[in-house]
Amino acid sequence: MNKLKFLTTLFLLVCIALTIQAQGQGDDGKSEFNPLTVGVPSLTIAPDARGGGMGDVGAATEPDIYSQYWNPAKYAFAFSKAGIGLTYTPWLKRLIDDIDLVYLSAYYKLGDTDRQAVSASLRYFSLGNIDMKDWDGNPIQAVSPYEMAFDVGYSLKTSEVFSLGACLRFIYSDLGSGVEDLYPGSAWAVDIAGYYNNYVMLGNSESLLGLGLTVSNIGTKISYDEGNSSNFLPTKLKLGASLLFPMDDYNKIALNLDVNKYLIPTPPNTDAMTPEDKQNALKDYFAISPISGIFKSFSDAPGGAKEEFREIMWSAGAEYSYADRFFVRGGYFYEHPTKGNRQYFSVGTGFKLTAFQLDVAYLISTVPSNPLDQTLRFSLSFDMDGLRNLMK
Repeated sequence: MNKLKFLTTLFLLVCIALTIQAQGQGDDGKSEFNPLTVGVPSLTIAPDARGGGMGDVGAATEPDIYSQYWNPAKYAFAFSKAGIGLTYTPWLKRLIDDIDLVYLSAYYKLGDTDRQAVSASLRYFSLGNIDMKDWDGNPIQAVSPYEMAFDVGYSLKTSEVFSLGACLRFIYSDLGSGVEDLYPGSAWAVDIAGYYNNYVMLGNSESLLGLGLTVSNIGTKISYDEGNSSNFLPTKLKLGASLLFPMDDYNKIALNLDVNKYLIPTPPNTDAMTPEDKQNALKDYFAISPISGIFKSFSDAPGGAKEEFREIMWSAGAEYSYADRFFVRGGYFYEHPTKGNRQYFSVGTGFKLTAFQLDVAYLISTVPSNPLDQTLRFSLSFDMDGLRNLMK
């Protein structure tokens, strides 16, 4: 039990340290505001209530139906033969009441050895209905912008403790068909992932250690003006670690940590440039290829290593479970003030029966005037092995 106390205390200290770092950024951080801009930003929204309830962690947590987003390699270690899940998130509820995200995910394990799995997901992000008007305030037309992505994945257990996974994704973004000089855009992307899952001894208890790595949205750029200009997809590196500690036969606690970084080049600082120099700098920036951008993303920040470190996003989360039926979750997400300033706690709960599981998550912002504050997520998952047993 002393081991558990130590691990829990260490986890809490990480959360406190991240909070202090977030609160310690003052005017200096704001004066250097230089966020990374991406196309199809809805791809970065964590879709499920389990990961969302733990501060948006999931690269190395135990496999579940929504592993397609976090780390598709985890499916090879899934306990059930197949599963399907649906998530609904009313997004930016404090500002607009018709923006929402719907996410459908499923997987199926192949063969009798359960070493392979195929998976798929569909993401639909609606931006509601917008009434376009002319300069005199007269209605022109109504548009319904949306973004969607469909992907298929494959995962393979290469040993008893390690698996690899990959996804192919088609992305479509329509920000207002019919609006002058604005056209729908499409892109292709792939994810590659690895997952390590093994038991380790902590004192007299056998704990489950998980390590995960995912590089997501490696692909083409997306354009909304028929190719005259283009935007980078939100290519992201995720590194995760998870430790599941059994307190007794019924009670377990999992401590999780994710580190994320966008693999796109940092925009040039154009504040002190002339209009001509600014135009040339931005032209050169958007001319960078996606693959070159991945390599440049580690060393091209105008502020040097200090700014590169600020581009790292941190997530820490914990999950308590009783008899694998009832779950309580909490976590914290931190993004530097100069890179977007998303900083929030999240809490969640879940209830699992033989055939299905219901999860809910709630976001609590730690910075003022955050439109993400009070965001809810709802996830419903179905276990096909459980359904089969019920039918029998």
